[in-house]
Amino acid sequence: MQHKLTFDSDGLKLSGVLHVPEGHTPGEKLPTFIVLHGFVGTKDESHAEIQARMLEDFGYCAFRIDMRGCGESEGARGQVRCFDQVADTKNAFTFIAQRDEVDPERIGVIGHSFGAAVAVYTAGVDERFACVISSCGWGDGERKFRGQHPTPEAWAKFTGILEAGRKHKEETGESLWVSRFDVVPIPEPLRKNLSPKALFEVPVETAISMYNFRADDVIANIAPRPLLLFHTANDSITPTEQSIRMFEKAGAPAELMLVNGTSHFPLSEKDAPRTRVLIRSWLDQFFPTPLRGR
Repeated sequence: MQHKLTFDSDGLKLSGVLHVPEGHTPGEKLPTFIVLHGFVGTKDESHAEIQARMLEDFGYCAFRIDMRGCGESEGARGQVRCFDQVADTKNAFTFIAQRDEVDPERIGVIGHSFGAAVAVYTAGVDERFACVISSCGWGDGERKFRGQHPTPEAWAKFTGILEAGRKHKEETGESLWVSRFDVVPIPEPLRKNLSPKALFEVPVETAISMYNFRADDVIANIAPRPLLLFHTANDSITPTEQSIRMFEKAGAPAELMLVNGTSHFPLSEKDAPRTRVLIRSWLDQFFPTPLRGR
């Protein structure tokens, strides 16, 4: 069952969909995940929706949301800032914890790519989150970008875009907009995994916000709450070393899983069955649902 909902975040109305699994009985409160979409993405027709449906199948409630400025939520289109998304995630928690289907003591957060970085950071500064799953995420924006623009020529082009954006803002008061692929390169064959509702141009300020964002700085605070860092090996979009470095900084019982398969989209069609088995086995051990045995 799905419920389309809206909630307030810093005066903006944000859109979300709550998945309630089959087998839920009236009055029963279930462990729940807030599901965060990727870079200027959306909760719909996306990896976030695939994650939410997977968790629903596993016996969890899942609340997938559109961040401000994305999808069906209010806010300036594309004006994405990392700390705004941290605030949106906290506000989603406050809202969803009041639902009858949700156990307020057992609310986790899961995100993919950009959403994974936000998930880790939010749980690192907000102890209400009981569990964290990061899928192909990142912990250090500058180091991530260096991995995504690895040659001297590519790095010069990228940093030139940042400088041009700063200068344009100072001189005109307006944002300089660029292709999302100039910020986060994605090989052409993998672009089919992006939501058709995602944005394809971003202001340079969005890239600057990502450059300065460091989930690495707070990941140790998540312990002793369970943390899964799940990443595709040899990821051609978000460097795999980002999850490895986060794991080195995290405390027990953090777990790192590196899997071969389609780069960066571990729930893509051909890789989904194995990914689902791995995540479900981890959840059974660290964040079980009472619906598992039904």
